[in-house]
Amino acid sequence: MNQHFDVLVIGGGPGGYVAAIRAAQLGRKVALVDKERPGGVCLNWGCIPTKAMLRSAEVLETVRGAGEFGVLADDVRLDYSTVLQRKDRIVRTLTDGIARLLKANDVTVVSGHARFLDAHTVAVHEVGPAPLGGDGPLYAAPPDQGAAREHLTADHIVVATGSKPVVPAVPGADLPGVVTSDGAFLLRQVPSRVLVVGGSAVGAEWASMFHAFGAHVTVVEMMPTLLPAADRDIGRALTRSFAKRGIRVLTGHTVTEIGEGSGDTSLEVHLTAADGRPAETVPADTVLFGVGRRPNTEALDLDTAGVRTDERGYLPVTDQLRTNVPHIHAIGDVTGRLQLAHVASHQALVAAAAICGHDDRIAYDAVPAATFTHPEVAAVGLTEAEAIAAGHDVTTARFPFAALGRAHAYGATEGLVKVVAERSGGKVLGTHIIGPGASDLIAEAALALTHGATLTTLTETVHAHPTLGEATMEAAMAALGLPLHMAPSPGRR
Repeated sequence: MNQHFDVLVIGGGPGGYVAAIRAAQLGRKVALVDKERPGGVCLNWGCIPTKAMLRSAEVLETVRGAGEFGVLADDVRLDYSTVLQRKDRIVRTLTDGIARLLKANDVTVVSGHARFLDAHTVAVHEVGPAPLGGDGPLYAAPPDQGAAREHLTADHIVVATGSKPVVPAVPGADLPGVVTSDGAFLLRQVPSRVLVVGGSAVGAEWASMFHAFGAHVTVVEMMPTLLPAADRDIGRALTRSFAKRGIRVLTGHTVTEIGEGSGDTSLEVHLTAADGRPAETVPADTVLFGVGRRPNTEALDLDTAGVRTDERGYLPVTDQLRTNVPHIHAIGDVTGRLQLAHVASHQALVAAAAICGHDDRIAYDAVPAATFTHPEVAAVGLTEAEAIAAGHDVTTARFPFAALGRAHAYGATEGLVKVVAERSGGKVLGTHIIGPGASDLIAEAALALTHGATLTTLTETVHAHPTLGEATMEAAMAALGLPLHMAPSPGRR
């Protein structure tokens, strides 16, 4: 069976389905090829299911501490099977919703794995179910090598096949009980002892969640703090917070080998310190790798279409998301840019517009990111170190949530807002938040950065009282040397 389309999208994640819908809205005949339910990693194996489970963890911790608010709750227990059922229900609701949106916009959805035959043609192969108990979703399973079910041709093709977790070449990484973030969803009960390898967003979120669910958690991170890409003050604050809550954090360490345990220990994880010397051996029931992702590009036969990848398998693209073959675009994680769902969606809008003759382009200097640990972390723009390295003469200020009435009423005073700005003129260069509601508060900072706002712009914006959002205004005031609800820094007037 052969069909021709104006636009063919490969991959149905937050980049792919958005590109398909927008191209259809702009009057193009569109097909979308995907291996599993609509939504890709984000809805099926990433953003949404983890946030659903993190919400269960948050509720559990809130109820455990309800006595502080004058609410007495007895016999508070975790029902992990219900946590998973709720997660699955939310995922099903949202993926069903996307399927309806695709249908409503007359997008033809084709199930299977796409391989390029030439620059305008793909063959769609059947993909069988992932092995029971395997580590990861259907899209990560090797594609069927049999005959193609159908061929699709298109004037324009968008590659949106996403990424999958990296498993480092560590001896013992293939032992039972060693999983990636995908495989963690397949655990049917909370492990007693979890060792998380990697303290970036994925690892930190799972560590926070498992700790709330009652596991003994150890996080191993080779850099000096958790969230090593974050502003140093934020990474240090999260590291201290984890340690205070009882999560063991071993920064400056790497995993050199995983072995089978003895007695009641399933696994033994051998660590090395920063100086290269053996450090210690940590017992664990589950080892979770959260150390990065790699693109899903190796099984697409991109070379037959003339599409070049870099040495890591990513697809270099222009600011209109074109590959070296101009009618073939790439969006989302496969581009090797910021691996965030909202970036993929915005890239999708730009790519669809470019395909339809518009001159939309994308910039990455005002993209917010959030980590849904407890406490939450969010950031947009340059860190203090990045701003200095870029040649800016910077001023910075931090405002603690402990100085906010709303934070005390809410019962969450941990954390701070940090602003980074040009000393002359006060142009905001970055904002970094750790604390309650950080993922929502960062939107104001992203708007400020997008429109070139200054510290004065933030201070002159009236913020409702009492709210957590006042922290951003107060941080801007402090950066101007005019703090209201905190003591001025030494040397400032």
